[in-house]
Amino acid sequence: MATNRSSAGSGPKQRQLRVGELIRRTLSDVLNKAEVHDPDLNRLSITVGEVRCSTDLKIATAYVMPLGGKEKGTALAALRRNKGELRHLVPKGLTLKYTPDLRFQIDETFDRMEETRRLFADETVQRDIAARDDAPDGENDLPDENARD
Repeated sequence: MATNRSSAGSGPKQRQLRVGELIRRTLSDVLNKAEVHDPDLNRLSITVGEVRCSTDLKIATAYVMPLGGKEKGTALAALRRNKGELRHLVPKGLTLKYTPDLRFQIDETFDRMEETRRLFADETVQRDIAARDDAPDGENDLPDENARD
């Protein structure tokens, strides 16, 4: 079952987005500079694609991917094992009342992007795209649902 990152309602507030981006940058820097005292974590190159914060900013979920998509389990285990130390290193550049609890998930965006590329490269899809591009003007337009008879 695919995970849905969007929350119910109108979506994240501006403060959630801003704090999430600040945490993402700081976490990326900490991981890049190998500031954590764990050789297993420091030997991995991990990309932090996105950080989503809860509405009260007490939980921050970081969507991560190790370089090349290899050793996902090892990376996730190392991050979770060191989340306490990471939680102390991350707020240095932030001015928050509370340091959010860090949670880590594998970022599946890359997998979905690769699947989309694969679909567009499919022979049948390419044929359909070419047929639509070759159609005379107006024949490849979608019907207007608001048009009256």
